[in-house]
Amino acid sequence: MTATLTLSHRTHYAYQLPVSQSRQLLRLTPRQAPGQRILSTHIEVSPQPQELATRLDAFGNQLTALLILEEHRALDIEAEAQIELVPTDRIDLQASPSWEHTAERLQAPIDGPSWEAAQFCYPSPRVTLDGALDFCRDLFAPRRSVLDIGWRLCERIFNSIEYCEGVTSVSTPVAEVFSHRQGVCQDFAHAAIACLRTHGLAARYVSGYVRTRRRQGAVEGDASDASHAWFSVWCPKFGWTDFDPTNNQQPSQSHVTLAWGRDYGDVSPTIGFIQGGGEQTLEVAVQVTEQSSDDSPPQ
Repeated sequence: MTATLTLSHRTHYAYQLPVSQSRQLLRLTPRQAPGQRILSTHIEVSPQPQELATRLDAFGNQLTALLILEEHRALDIEAEAQIELVPTDRIDLQASPSWEHTAERLQAPIDGPSWEAAQFCYPSPRVTLDGALDFCRDLFAPRRSVLDIGWRLCERIFNSIEYCEGVTSVSTPVAEVFSHRQGVCQDFAHAAIACLRTHGLAARYVSGYVRTRRRQGAVEGDASDASHAWFSVWCPKFGWTDFDPTNNQQPSQSHVTLAWGRDYGDVSPTIGFIQGGGEQTLEVAVQVTEQSSDDSPPQ
């Protein structure tokens, strides 16, 4: 069933001292992706930027660059989007090529898709390969299908790494996640990517949102929606296939894709620098609401 989602992502920075200049790069506009069509997007910034421009980055994500010259003690960014999600056919994971064949294809790309995927085979700033081989060695049985490995890896991370907020940050090394077996969604995604790249496979980091069903009796505004991250595996037959190790599932119509890249550093929703400001605090609020296209007014 096709569904239409309305997304709101609010970011609030508060500064101890006045900020005289702020330059920011935003990745807050959802991208077109399989099963996902963008109907509308809008970004509102306060104070109003003196300069604002949009472009695509190297991975095809939409970047919004802004410059604020007005002195301020707070920065508010509100991104809104309306997105249509369409069910996609489930892939038979066992029908994908073997992981060995896929790795060989990526070592010697012969077409556009394999050339594009090959850039995701190597270590990146936030995904080193330390500790990955010991964590996943037994999953890579000879001639096992590459997407079956993706699913088994998703299950292993879900079952063996504890979801625990506050013990890691965006700069936590993957080796530490493997060692301490704790982290959040970005750590789960980085761990999976490291395991796949250790074996010469292409894996990318996907950022977005996951919409969870509100418990019975909950009111609108309960913290049911959140920014999220998962990973995607490439194979010659099916292209990119997503897995969510935080929830031990393949992303579906509860997931909205925002951006993808080699690791979190490529898809950070906000990044920039300021002059002044002193200490700062950050608050983020995400809300996702749904209206099914099949809904009809009561008779």
